[in-house]
Amino acid sequence: MIRFSKAMKFACLSAVLVLAAGCTHKQEAVNTAPPPAAPEAPPPPAPVTSSILPGSAEDFRTNVGDTVHFALDQYNIEAADQALLTRQAQWLNKYPSVRVTIEGNCDERGTREYNLALGARRANAVKEYLVSQGVSAGRVDTISYGKERPICTESNEDCWAQNRRGVTTITAGANT
Repeated sequence: MIRFSKAMKFACLSAVLVLAAGCTHKQEAVNTAPPPAAPEAPPPPAPVTSSILPGSAEDFRTNVGDTVHFALDQYNIEAADQALLTRQAQWLNKYPSVRVTIEGNCDERGTREYNLALGARRANAVKEYLVSQGVSAGRVDTISYGKERPICTESNEDCWAQNRRGVTTITAGANT
């Protein structure tokens, strides 16, 4: 058996390590720094400058809404439409010089006379709701178009549902 001195063992071990180091792949650097902080939330977008004049008919249609819908042969205000009519009343109370006409409309089913009467009841239901919210009755007119002014002309339930409506139109006093 061959005996190696400590110096010889150290030299052999060093040579093996150098050779082994030459045969391995170079390790990529490991990032030990803490992860970067989460980016700050972007600032909220700047308000969009709108060309809609406050108090105008376009302001009313766009920002409040002008149409409520009714069930077949009904003229009661549905719960879903009460919020819209409340917004209309708030807007009208904010602009007390504005006058409106409520247009009652029906679908194509039923006679002309029946639909004119139903459209009138629908328009009056909308008016009564607005008045109950503080809008002066003298500022609100009503008209019934019955089935004469459909917005959809197909003969199916989706179309008929669109035509059963009350539309609040501004007739005077709005900003222009």
